[in-house]
Amino acid sequence: MPSSFEHLAVLRKELEQRRRAEEERVRRARAEEEKSRREAALFRDATRDVLPLAAPPRAAAPAQPVPPIPHMHRRDEADALASSLSDGISAETLIDTDEALSYAREGIGPDVLRKLRRGQWVIQGEIDLHGMTRDQAREEVARFLQSATKEGKRCVRIVHGKGLGSKNRTSVLKAKVRHWLMQTEAVLAFTQARGADGGAGAVIVLLRPTPP
Repeated sequence: MPSSFEHLAVLRKELEQRRRAEEERVRRARAEEEKSRREAALFRDATRDVLPLAAPPRAAAPAQPVPPIPHMHRRDEADALASSLSDGISAETLIDTDEALSYAREGIGPDVLRKLRRGQWVIQGEIDLHGMTRDQAREEVARFLQSATKEGKRCVRIVHGKGLGSKNRTSVLKAKVRHWLMQTEAVLAFTQARGADGGAGAVIVLLRPTPP
């Protein structure tokens, strides 16, 4: 039978193994925490110096100026933005993509996109493009993003549909919407919605913070 010294040696070995396992667990936890802190700092640095676009020079006022109409001014801006969105951009221009066609601009950490996929951002607005033509949808998306940015919204949803009722049972607007979003400076990231938020028929968009 093993002596008491042998039992003691076995016990010491087990305690040493447990101690090393605990030290490894603590080391990994600290490394993960440090990684999260670095990603959060990277996101803050990426958005800290965001500046508003310079306003275009105004024409001289006429002798009897007509009071401006804000709604018309917004519509003109949105129309200009919509006309700048191209349909010809290819998927190769994505900075950061995955199988869910997620996207994040350069400098945006993976933790930001991961939280967006998990639904940890509160959706503050949405637009439904069902029944619209491609040109109509492009204009409405431009207006919607412009309005959401001016209102200080950070996370919005765009419903483009799954295309189940279309000829080829594919969404015509799905790829178009993603291409337009990549060309919009206010968009930091986007990803396919979770099932509860529309799944393959919608995209969740993270917008730049509005400068103070």
